[in-house]
Parts: sequence; structure tokens; C-alpha cells
Amino acid sequence: MSLIPEELIQQVAAANDIVEVIGGYFPLKRAGPAYKALCPFHQERSPSFTVNSARQIFKCFGCGAGGSVFRFVMDYEHIEFTAAVRKLADRVGIRIEKQELSAEDRHRMNMRGRLLSLHAEAASFFHLQLLRSPSAQSARDYLKSRGIHAATAKSWNLGYAPDGWDHFLRWAHAQRYSDEEIAASGLVSFRDPENPHSECYDRFRGRVMFPICNDTGEVIAFSGRILQADAKAAKYVNSPETMLFTKGAVLFGLHRSKRALIDKSSAIVCEGQLDLITAFEAGIQNVIAPQGTAFTPKQARILKRYVEEVILCFDSDAAGEKAAERSLPALLAEKLSVRVAALPKGEDPDSLIRTQGADAFRAQMNAAREFFDVQVDRLAAQPGFDSPRGRTAAARKVAESLGWVTDPVLREQHVQHLATRLELAPLELTKLVADAAQRNRSQNERSTPEDATANHQPALEQIKTDPTTELMCLVLLHSDEARQWMLEEDWHTRLAAEPQGDLVEAILLRAQQLENPETLHCFLADLPPEQESFFVTLLDKNSPEHPVAVAQDCWNELERRQLRRRMDAIKARQRNPALTLEEAGALHQQILDLQRRVSDIARPFSPLR
Repeated sequence: MSLIPEELIQQVAAANDIVEVIGGYFPLKRAGPAYKALCPFHQERSPSFTVNSARQIFKCFGCGAGGSVFRFVMDYEHIEFTAAVRKLADRVGIRIEKQELSAEDRHRMNMRGRLLSLHAEAASFFHLQLLRSPSAQSARDYLKSRGIHAATAKSWNLGYAPDGWDHFLRWAHAQRYSDEEIAASGLVSFRDPENPHSECYDRFRGRVMFPICNDTGEVIAFSGRILQADAKAAKYVNSPETMLFTKGAVLFGLHRSKRALIDKSSAIVCEGQLDLITAFEAGIQNVIAPQGTAFTPKQARILKRYVEEVILCFDSDAAGEKAAERSLPALLAEKLSVRVAALPKGEDPDSLIRTQGADAFRAQMNAAREFFDVQVDRLAAQPGFDSPRGRTAAARKVAESLGWVTDPVLREQHVQHLATRLELAPLELTKLVADAAQRNRSQNERSTPEDATANHQPALEQIKTDPTTELMCLVLLHSDEARQWMLEEDWHTRLAAEPQGDLVEAILLRAQQLENPETLHCFLADLPPEQESFFVTLLDKNSPEHPVAVAQDCWNELERRQLRRRMDAIKARQRNPALTLEEAGALHQQILDLQRRVSDIARPFSPLR
């Protein structure tokens, strides 16, 4: 489960009332003994998301999501179990000590904590410089010219890096950060890049600073924009990759926009930080920006957790077109629908919103077209397109893009539509696409192991059980008496022969954790998401009357089923034409013995469905 002791997990669960926790994310309305809301995990018109205060669990009867307070935070924040426990511990002021680790792991964890503190304090340092330093006037004037006022700068924690060689370095030393920590942060550069012990200086100088956060809102890096039109300096400088920051695995603004992304199931991809901030502050909040221009596979996988569609809103120049094409393979590999917004010439999201308003930008997003149609339009505008050679070249280009579409039905739909536009026979385009898809597969096979085996977040599958297994799980979850009776039986042997015996075993193995809501959270936290959802559904039901008798009925029914399966196996052997009379008689006797054993089993106390 985690390195956090079970006693601490119970303490955190007891201190975090699930109604208060979920109510902090969105409003809950009381509905009898429970609370209801529209489910945050899928689109619905009538509320099917319920929170049971007595049992401290939630359940959506629309999409099947359900579990403890830890599961809710994990699913809503898209974080792992340990991170959810720590987040809830921080919420109520419970301190969780780091467990016994190797010296190397302990150093790494301590370094990570120190780097997070350094970045958080550095963001405050840069922000204070922007607000108060006389030397930051040019930065304040620049932001004002871009429509970024004090409230927005504060909301996004924008800052200014003083134009000097060691302003940040001296400040960091004054805050008692070590040379090792400062060097590991990536906020300084070295005179000799090959020698980490050489003289160092501030990486960011005379720039507007944009903090880059992970999806839980922790500052992990910075992006700095230059203020002077200096052809010798890069327009933007980003932090290098560090223990905290991997450029291709972070989406700028995600910590602010993920709720809107889920609600819309659509992401507007802006090219730069200012474009995103302007759109977000104008009320268009389903926006993100990659660190760079084109999407990486990791970024596409992250985005797939939240949306089904992506609208690329890059510049309409040649560089923007190339960026869109470079983004396509990663996005299509995640089965994301890709549209392209065509902004007026010379406009970007920031300028369009400031000059024409948010509605004009929304209209452009609503009018965004399928990537493949936009690609054909661009190809058709090139000289020589109408010649046979030109159309063949265009078809090959389109086929390269279509080769990344993995869904065969969707790919065929695109082929039929685009073949008409290219004035080709669909079979010709299909052949080109098949060849391109084969090249793409070969390319994927040569990709790095990390890309090939990266975790995808699976959709939650609903467990379907037979009535006897479900009734047995229901009574065992609710009744301590029934659990105690079952524990005295030879349950290991009988359940091992049941296809879904692992569900009952999961209850019996952790029976003591079902005694109160706090330990119940530990029981649920040990389960896979689909099992957790299944058990939560049963916990939300009423306990059957006469639980021990019901458990005995289920137990007897399992035995009857196993005996019947043995009879079926013997009957299959009887069909063997090579059996001797003696062998056939022995098999017949075995069946009669099994039939008597089935008849001798007590008849059910309660009707089994």
C-alpha cells in the first residue's frame, strides 16, 4: 500500500470527514441520510454521485466510481495513494515522518523536499521583486501592456529576476540553502558546464518569471521571458531538467485548469504562458501549454486522463503548422481527437482576447476544424497540387498523419472522407495509410523502454458477480457475526475453487479492518480500484436480516456448485467411447454419490437469486 504506517492512515482517515473533504471541492446537497451532487468524473444531468457520511464512502451510480476519502482525492487530483494520504494529513495538521530508508533514498527524499522549498521561496522572491523593486519597472510596464494587472500577477505568482549576475545566488545563500541544493535546483548556471564546482551565476537575469507547477500546484521550475529586444538572447529561457522537473512531462497551467478540462473533456492548447493566462482570466479555463511547442508522448498521456479532444491553437505561420504536425503522433497515439483553430492572421490568443474579447476567441475555438481537413487545405494551397504528382505527394503526406490513427473504424472514416477531397480511390489511400502505419509501429518498437511501457490510466471496469458471491460479500461486509462464522470454516479450500473467490477472500483476510470507518479506509486502500468500487456499492446497501443464516446458505450453495462441476466433469469422461464397462460403471457410481451429497446439503434458509 505505502510506507506510511497503517495506524497513521487510520488517524488521517478519522480526522478527514469525507463530506467536508468533498464539499471543499464542490457543493454537496443533503438527500435524506446521504449527500448528492453531479458526478465530477463523468458528464451527467441528474446527480448520481452520493456521499455516505456514516460509512465515510462515496459512490457514483452512473459511472461506477467509488471508495474512501483517499480514493476520491486520488481520482480527483490524479495522484497516487501516498500523495493522497500526505495531502489529507497536511489538511488536518498531522505530521507524517519519513520511514526508515537507505541512506541514498533518504538523501534523495531530503533533497527533493529542500528543492521544493527552494522553488516555492524563489517564486516568492521573484514575485516580491516584481511588486517592489525599482529595477522591475520595465517588467511591470511590459505586463501591463499585455493586459496583465496586479491581481492577475498575484494569482499566477508572476515575478521578476533582477538583471544581475548573483542577485538570486546571494539571496539563496542568505536563506541557508547549500551550494549542492542551489546547483541541483537548476536556477544557476556554471562558467564551465563540464565542471559543477566551477563559478556559478544566476540563470535568470532581467526576465519576467513564470513559475511552472506540477499538477498539485507545487513550483518545480521557471520560465523567464526577456524584456529587451536582444537578438543575442533567447526570448524564453526555461529551467533545465532537474530532480523535480522533466520538460516533456509537464503541462503549464494544468494545476489550475484540470477541473475545467474534465468538465469540458476538451483542451485548448496554447503556445505560450501569456496566451494561457489571458484566456484563463477571461473565463476560458480549459487551457494548457506544453513546455516548448510540440507535444511529447508523456504530455499526451497526461492530457488523456482529463479530455477526449484537443484543440491546437498555435500561431498560423509555418512554424505553427510544423508544431501542429509534430504534436499529432503523440496525441493520436492516445486516441485523442485533434482539431486546429485558425486565428486571424497576426493574432494569438492573448492579442485576440485583448482586442476583440473572450467571445471572439470562443467563436474561433468552436469553429476549429479536424486536423486532417486543415492539412488538406494547406496542401491544396501549394503550387502544383492539381497535378497528378502534386496530388500523390499530398496523399502521401496525409497518409503519414493518418497512419497514427489506431482505431480502425475511425481511420476508415477519415480515409473515405479524405480520399474524396484528394480525388483518389479510397483503396489507394488505404494502401498508403497501411504502409505509414507499419512504419509508425516499427518506430514505436524502437522507442525507449520508458515510452513503450509508460502507464496508462485504465478505465474503471465494473465487476460482475454471480448472485451467490455478491450476497456472500454483502453479508460479510456488514456482519461481524457472519465473518466470525465463516472464519471457522475451511474457507481457503472452498474459495480457491471459486472463479471469484478472491473477492470473499479479500474480506476474510482483513476482517478486523471492517469494524469501524477508520480501519475500513485501510481495507479499501489495499484494493484495486474496481474491487474498491464493488465493495463500496455493497457497503452502501442494507445488511440482510439473519446474517449468519444467509452466510450459511451461500456457503452451502458454493459447495453444491462445486459438486455439480465435478459431476459435469465426470459426465464428460463418460462420453469417451474407449471406456470399458467397468470404468463406465465406476463413473456412474461416482455421479450417484455426488448427487446424494448435493441432496444432503441443507436447503437454503433464504432464497438465493
